[in-house]
Amino acid sequence: MTRQWIDPTPLTQHHAGARRLIGTAVMAASLGLAGAAQAVELRFGHGGTEDTAYHLGAQHFQELIAEKSDGGISVEILGNSVLGHETEMFEQQMAGALDISIINPGLITDFSPTANVFSIPFLYRDEDHWRTVLDGEVGREIADQITAETDVRVLAFYGGGKRQIVSSQPLESLDDLEGLKIRTNPTRPLITAWEALGADPTVMEWSEIYTGLQLGAIDGLLNEAEWIHRMRFHEVAPHIGLSEHDITVRLLTLSEATWERLDETQREQVMEAAAESASYARDVQLEQDAEALDLLVEEGATLHEMDRETMMETVEGPLEGVIADMGLTEYHQMIVNAE
Repeated sequence: MTRQWIDPTPLTQHHAGARRLIGTAVMAASLGLAGAAQAVELRFGHGGTEDTAYHLGAQHFQELIAEKSDGGISVEILGNSVLGHETEMFEQQMAGALDISIINPGLITDFSPTANVFSIPFLYRDEDHWRTVLDGEVGREIADQITAETDVRVLAFYGGGKRQIVSSQPLESLDDLEGLKIRTNPTRPLITAWEALGADPTVMEWSEIYTGLQLGAIDGLLNEAEWIHRMRFHEVAPHIGLSEHDITVRLLTLSEATWERLDETQREQVMEAAAESASYARDVQLEQDAEALDLLVEEGATLHEMDRETMMETVEGPLEGVIADMGLTEYHQMIVNAE
């Protein structure tokens, strides 16, 4: 029988080529898996409705981070307190169960003594001073200290509501504050300041304020125009004293566990998006605040100019001791002297 000789070279080349193709496919798959592992989805919880600066700021952050990361970081927004109260969301961040949130610093003072600094009334000379503090070295130092105390990273500052006096009685002069039962938060700086101004600070649950005004249990409260209008407080307390004793500050926060799983590039992208969204959200809040004040006037509220300079001088001495007792003198002075 004649044996047919077969050249093994083509088969050997075929097998080698196949191995190369398989190796290339495995490498491509590995790279694809690595790319997928690097993609990040962040859950962003907040307490605002869709028409608030909270939600509009969150949406802007969502758009900015998608653009900066070329789609590598996506954001799911969970607003309207679906994840609980702000304190509960902050605790979720401390546990690494929630990525981002917007937090009232007054609600986390049990975790961060430094956060108390934002409860001091008459802290800012004006709107420009407020922006300088939040966007400058002072704001960053305070943010880093809150981060160190809570293990939740403060990325930037939202806010922008100007707090006024809401009263059932006319406020023609500072003398009208004498004995006025004003609902306020139970923080030492606030209570000390309003007692120095002659008022009677009174603690009352948020949900009870409207009825309290109706029944005379309180004569007024401290609030920004947007929430005065939303809660219809002007229906039972139509006098608004333009004290502007505070411009609200809200913390844009990120879980430290989330920060740890981001690479350097992603961290830079998050910080940039946070700063830009914060500036945008503050502009929105200030605009909404001004619009709400106009609406209050249209709906029958009376605005009263208040002597802010005298008010600031009156509370300065009493506040000094309280601020020292709370260990906030250094931060307070940093804010006051910021230019």
